[in-house]
Amino acid sequence: MSQDVIDVPIYLITGFLESGKTTFLNFTMRQDYFRTPERTLLLVCEEGEEEYDERDLRRYNTSVEVISDPEELNTRTLKRLQRQYRPARVIMEFNPLWSVDKLYQMRMPAGWGIVQEIVLVDASTFQIYMNNMKSLFVEMARPADMVLFNRCDGDLPLANFRRSVKVVNPGADVQFVGSDNHPVDIFEDSVPYDVSGDEINIEDIDYGIFFVDMRDHPDRYRGKQVTFTGKVLKSRELDSDIFMPARPAMTCCADDIQYIGYLCHSKHARELVEGAWVRVTARVEWEYVDMAQEEEPVLYATGIESTEAPASELVYFN
Repeated sequence: MSQDVIDVPIYLITGFLESGKTTFLNFTMRQDYFRTPERTLLLVCEEGEEEYDERDLRRYNTSVEVISDPEELNTRTLKRLQRQYRPARVIMEFNPLWSVDKLYQMRMPAGWGIVQEIVLVDASTFQIYMNNMKSLFVEMARPADMVLFNRCDGDLPLANFRRSVKVVNPGADVQFVGSDNHPVDIFEDSVPYDVSGDEINIEDIDYGIFFVDMRDHPDRYRGKQVTFTGKVLKSRELDSDIFMPARPAMTCCADDIQYIGYLCHSKHARELVEGAWVRVTARVEWEYVDMAQEEEPVLYATGIESTEAPASELVYFN
């Protein structure tokens, strides 16, 4: 579905049933920054209890098409809608049971392309869905630009919810709001290790928290020395003085495991054995990384020692 030029941007809004997709879109379409005099086509692939305000739709030059059958969501249908409405943009309220992956693989009309995906999550039911439909959530979250947890009231493990997203998609913007639509700040909670000094020691059980928090809070770590355990990974595409001390993380199920870690510079890198477990002490800097095509933590090792594998090699985020 790659496009050289996207003339008709598609804004994909998805999430499980009753996650607040329609409420979110009703609110968003009323905002000044979202209004446009050109026609908007709203494709509704899942009808919940909330309905769209007909007056608002007319006021904002928005036409609605309901697609109730996943077989109807195909290239032919979209081309017909393109001819019928000539939209300047498309908003799609998508049913994730129809497979987000298939949607991304679908051939779109000329000039159409997904430019943003937002996943809506009802925080009060998130754990239930993760226990029963985890693979579907991973499929939604993996390409998402934003994951918005709403109804974040009561004693919910929001930090764990956030890590569930970040291990799948580290670059996703994860936001939380309460039932009053006010933002919820989860960063008031401290990490389970001491970051007040110049030396930070990471226990094996806290590696996942460390991996996510270091990216999101560079000022906590920049210039400090961290010590943690990881498995040596190397790549022919990297310089000989660079390796990655990483840990395997389960993103969905036992068959869906990826290594998470940051690049580490060391004059001893070429001597390290691929797959060996090491205890690394390194200075943290924040630099542009070609492989990631963005700035992220980069480590400069001051000490590397052989060690045993952790009691549980896998990193879990729930």
